[in-house]
Amino acid sequence: MSTTPTNTAQRPKGRLYLVPAPLDFGCDSEVNLQNTMPWGTLTVAAQLQYWVCENAKSARAYLKRVNEITPLSSTIQTLHIQELPREVHKKGDHTGNFDARHLLAPALEGHDVGLVSEAGMPAVADPGSSVVRAAHDLGIEVIPLTGPVSLLLALAASGLNGQNFAFVGYLPQDGAERSQRIKELESLALKTGQTQLFIETPYRNAAMLQSLLHTLQHNTRLAVCSGLTLERGVCRSDTIKNWRQKTSPLNNATPAVFALGR
Repeated sequence: MSTTPTNTAQRPKGRLYLVPAPLDFGCDSEVNLQNTMPWGTLTVAAQLQYWVCENAKSARAYLKRVNEITPLSSTIQTLHIQELPREVHKKGDHTGNFDARHLLAPALEGHDVGLVSEAGMPAVADPGSSVVRAAHDLGIEVIPLTGPVSLLLALAASGLNGQNFAFVGYLPQDGAERSQRIKELESLALKTGQTQLFIETPYRNAAMLQSLLHTLQHNTRLAVCSGLTLERGVCRSDTIKNWRQKTSPLNNATPAVFALGR
């Protein structure tokens, strides 16, 4: 006589899918998802009923766009969407202080779960690493899907060293501390050849650029990319000397990626 599993321990676990989002979050216009997102990623996203995200409202808005291309398996209203705590998606969870295992309860019950951020790849310059760590700790398979990642797009477009690079997150907001950090990164880049990548929020893009132009040496190369994959995206790589002679406008609706090196 056959038996049917009756408890969670006997059920096969679901998987955790890392689902990229387009880079147009907060912009006036939206990119065509079919031009920036692989079909395979969209079809997987359309089948998922359980989600972990930064913000439920923006996650639903993204899934509505997916639904216009490939129908969702469930209505938006019936999807199970859990938000990361506010302190996590505001300050990040890369330090390992947040235990996200409870967010993966559906996966332990056999359901696939999607992890999504507001733009780009979750857990890369965005919250979500705590969820990925929890999945590994719980023996849940982690599957990253293909989609836009602003850091790699900017690095590829920078002309700087793509064989040896470091992402250092955000620089200090205080002017004096920021200038000191810029000098440290420049020294490291010029000494080792390692490209230094960092990001900034839209409303501080211009201030960051001015600080870089004021602090860096004239032969240091600076690349600035904003609005990547958008119609009015900006990407320029040049020496500081040339930057000072003619600066370029930034897309202040999206975070900018900065890269410096030699």
